[in-house]
Amino acid sequence: METQSLFIDFMGDSPIIRILDYLLTERDLDFSITDLAKNSQISRATLYRIWDQLIKNEILLSTRTIGKAKLFKLNKENPKIKKLIEIDDLLILEELQKKSQKKITVKVPA
Repeated sequence: METQSLFIDFMGDSPIIRILDYLLTERDLDFSITDLAKNSQISRATLYRIWDQLIKNEILLSTRTIGKAKLFKLNKENPKIKKLIEIDDLLILEELQKKSQKKITVKVPA
């Protein structure tokens, strides 16, 4: 079983949160609709159901077209997305701090 991401654990598990989690994780890459659905682990039908919300709220930007496929990426200039990036980064930093505070004891053979 795959472990849940820190962002999904914090925000709750829903299709829009799964998409945001994936986009935040891969924030510098662009994706086709099919890739976005597959990598977010939701169906294309579900993605199409919330697609207008993603575009209306300027979460996604169209980046380029390859053949018939349009590619999209996270709109990092959107002030709301900037805050989500801050939250995602903060969650990661907190988890790293927790792990670094755990002491690892290693027995050295005599």
